[in-house]
Amino acid sequence: MAILKTIDAKHFHTEIPYKPMGKYVHFLTIRVTESYPLFQTDGELNKARIRAGIQDRTPISRLTMFKRKQSTPERLAGRELLRKYEFMTAEDCEYNVKFAMDNPDCIIYGFAIGDSGSEKSKVVVDTAFSITAFDESHESFTLNAPFENGTMASKGENGSTPGEVTSRINQQDHIKPQVFFPSIVTLKDPTEASFLYVLNNILRTRHYGAQTTRTGRLRNELIGVVFADGEIVSNLRWTQAIYDQLKAENKLGSLPLDENDVLEAATSTIQMLMTEEFIVHTDFIGDEFTPLLTEVKALTRNETGIVQILQQADTEAKEYAKKHISSKKTKSKGKATTEAN
Repeated sequence: MAILKTIDAKHFHTEIPYKPMGKYVHFLTIRVTESYPLFQTDGELNKARIRAGIQDRTPISRLTMFKRKQSTPERLAGRELLRKYEFMTAEDCEYNVKFAMDNPDCIIYGFAIGDSGSEKSKVVVDTAFSITAFDESHESFTLNAPFENGTMASKGENGSTPGEVTSRINQQDHIKPQVFFPSIVTLKDPTEASFLYVLNNILRTRHYGAQTTRTGRLRNELIGVVFADGEIVSNLRWTQAIYDQLKAENKLGSLPLDENDVLEAATSTIQMLMTEEFIVHTDFIGDEFTPLLTEVKALTRNETGIVQILQQADTEAKEYAKKHISSKKTKSKGKATTEAN
C-alpha cells in the first residue's frame, strides 16, 4: 500500500530491481553550516581552484565537501534509527566491520565484504563546493589546553616548572557558520520506501565532517526533488550558476550571504538548468515541493510513521537479499569496506 499521497506511484518501483532500470530521483539540497565544521584531509581544509561562475570566468578557490563527508553521516543516521526500532542489531551489522547484507542500510547504501558478498550503492553523492571563496569562508583558530586552575600556567606536574606557560597550543582552520554548499543527492531506482528512507536521513542528519562533540553542525535545506530517467546537472555547475545570479543581483558584497537570497537563487537557477537537460524529468521544486515536504515531515515526526517507513524498507531489503545476494552469510571477522561506489 502506498505511503505518500502527493507523489504518483509511477515514479517508484514496487520492488528493488537487481539491474539498473533508468529511474532516478535527485534530492536538491543546500547544506548550511551552523557552527565551525572541518572538512579536511591531512590536517588541511579541502579546497579546489575553479572558475567562479558559468559566466564569471574568474578563477577562485572554493571549500570542498567530498562525497564521503556527506553520505557517511547520513548513512549512520539511518543505521541509528534501524537499531532504535529493532530492525538491526549492533552485533549483526557493524559499520566498516561487518555487514548483515539484508537490511535497508546495506542494500541502499551498499557494502563490500571480501568473498562474502558485495552490493553497489544506489545512493550517488558528488563533491559539493562552497558558493563563496575559500578566503571568505574559513577562519583560523588557536587551540589551547588549560590546566585545572583555569590558566595555561602549570603547577609543576609531569616535570614542568611551576607557573610555566606551556606550549600545548595548536592552530586549526575551521569553516565559518553560514557557508552554503549546494549538493544533489541521487537515488537510483527508488522504491517508495527507499525514497523516504534516504530523504529522512538527509533531513535528520545534523553533524558532518570531523566528528567531535563541539563542532560540525550543519543543516540541510531541501528545495526540491527531481524524478528523471538519467542524471542531472553537477553540483559544481549549479554552484557556479548560483554565484552568477547572486553577483548579478549585487548580493555577494556582504558576508555571510543572506540565506533567503541563496535559496531563491538556488531555486531559480536549478529550474533554469533543468530546462537545458536532454532527459525526461518531473520536477517538484520550490512551491511545488512544499506539499511533499510537508507530508514527509508529518510522517517522520511521529513513531508510527517512522516505523511504517522502516518496516517497508526492511521488507524490501530482505526480499532483495534473498533473491540476489549470496546465501553465504558467514559472520566474517575480517574488516569490511564501505559501499562500492
